[in-house]
Amino acid sequence: MQDQLINRLKQQDRAAIGELYDAYSGALFGVVLRIVQSRELAEQVLQDTFVKAWRNGASYDATKGRLFTWLLNIARNTAIDATRTAYFQHYRKTDSLDALAHQPGGESVNTDHLGVKEVVGRLDEKYRSLIDLVYFKGYTQEEVAEETGIPLGTVKTRIRYAIGELRKLFGENIAAVVILATAILSAA
Repeated sequence: MQDQLINRLKQQDRAAIGELYDAYSGALFGVVLRIVQSRELAEQVLQDTFVKAWRNGASYDATKGRLFTWLLNIARNTAIDATRTAYFQHYRKTDSLDALAHQPGGESVNTDHLGVKEVVGRLDEKYRSLIDLVYFKGYTQEEVAEETGIPLGTVKTRIRYAIGELRKLFGENIAAVVILATAILSAA
């Protein structure tokens, strides 16, 4: 079934993009919202993600990864690009993370549902701050090194260690660790 959907996407079948949207938009929206921290911007980024998937459907290679992973990378990269705009930089400086994550009448950021913030909070500060930058704020590992003044190799080593510690802390909730690790490692 998924192979047929991929073939239809590569052939620019208009119905295929709708089926992709129905199947993956919810999961991708959660990832995008976590990065951009604005529902309005997340909706725009999600739309841009599917436009890019439509235009680049022929470039999908099943031997390099699953369809969801390909879409996740497009969504994540599009969200990070959106955070680099001048508007977003100004917006981020004027609003706190808590205000963005818990707007009155709005939905909370998905990470709270998984308990990710609570568990990340148990990490030593030198790991927690890196995970915060990469996972919650969408920085690349290179940007983290530049922002913190920590050598890139040390950043990568600390993030790998932090992921191992998070696996221990999450215990049975391996799905949350997989989501977290995927987002962090794709920031490499």
